[in-house]
Amino acid sequence: MKAVVYTNYGSPDVLQLKDVEKPSPKDNEVLIKIHAASVNAYDWHLLTADIFLMRLMGGGLLKPKYTRLGADIAGRVEAVGKNVKQFQPDDEVFGMVRGGFAEYVCALEDALALKPSNLSFEEAAAVPMAALTALQGLRDEGKIQSGQKVLINGASGGVGTFAVQIAKSFGTEVTAVCSTRNVDQARSLRADHVIDYTKEDFTQSRQKYDLILAANGYHPLSAYKRALTPKGIYVMAGGSKAQMFQAMLLGSLMSETGGRKMRSVSAKRNQKDLVILAKLLEAGKVVPVIDRRYPLNKAAEALRYLGEGHAQGKVVITMEE
Repeated sequence: MKAVVYTNYGSPDVLQLKDVEKPSPKDNEVLIKIHAASVNAYDWHLLTADIFLMRLMGGGLLKPKYTRLGADIAGRVEAVGKNVKQFQPDDEVFGMVRGGFAEYVCALEDALALKPSNLSFEEAAAVPMAALTALQGLRDEGKIQSGQKVLINGASGGVGTFAVQIAKSFGTEVTAVCSTRNVDQARSLRADHVIDYTKEDFTQSRQKYDLILAANGYHPLSAYKRALTPKGIYVMAGGSKAQMFQAMLLGSLMSETGGRKMRSVSAKRNQKDLVILAKLLEAGKVVPVIDRRYPLNKAAEALRYLGEGHAQGKVVITMEE
């Protein structure tokens, strides 16, 4: 089978499409023929090692020990291990795996859920990591509640497009922050209010928010804190390297006892949450936004485009027959 491989950290130029051995499922694994995968900032950071901690996640300080990228996939079950109970051959599934930029992958059954029937494989592949980040950030870290005023900063990217829709599904009043070219897209996602950050700085406004999820943006934590209500919560789900380090190092120190909280989120593989997302997708309450599609042999171009930081929604990789 063909798979995208990298043996050194670096730019997308280090990626290679190679013939590798097709995997066989272990007793507790599912073998999936991948129809589509999607690209995440997580893949970019693993590839470039621009954040030092990613070198530890990649398994090597000088070069990656695990040489395959791709966390989000959608495809069809080809075979199952003898201990697998939830899936059978021909089931259409989606989920978070390791090494998804390939024609086949093996995964634990609890990393997968049945693909919503109303979604294409490409649409389903766009969901897992970004939507889980949005859901877990809003619900688990942000303690979202109906009737709250919620602001999504970076509302046009992969996490942001899902966050706007998921926040709406909780019955909140959602403000989306994006650039001029993405204002119409944010409105189409049912945001109640849209702020064009090239014209207005929400951190300087008198409006306060119960919950802010920052999927992008470069405001310091103190500015976000200023935009919160007295018991509001800020959740960092992405941003500049400096911003991420500030949130990790200073977030707990800047949180107030009984008052405003500063938190961060990264997606955790969770089958129950995938099922929750599948129900939202089937009900049409959440719709994946896909910016561009690339074939597997153009995976380097897909990563390069994502790394430029201007994707409107998700970037998807399709498998060539």
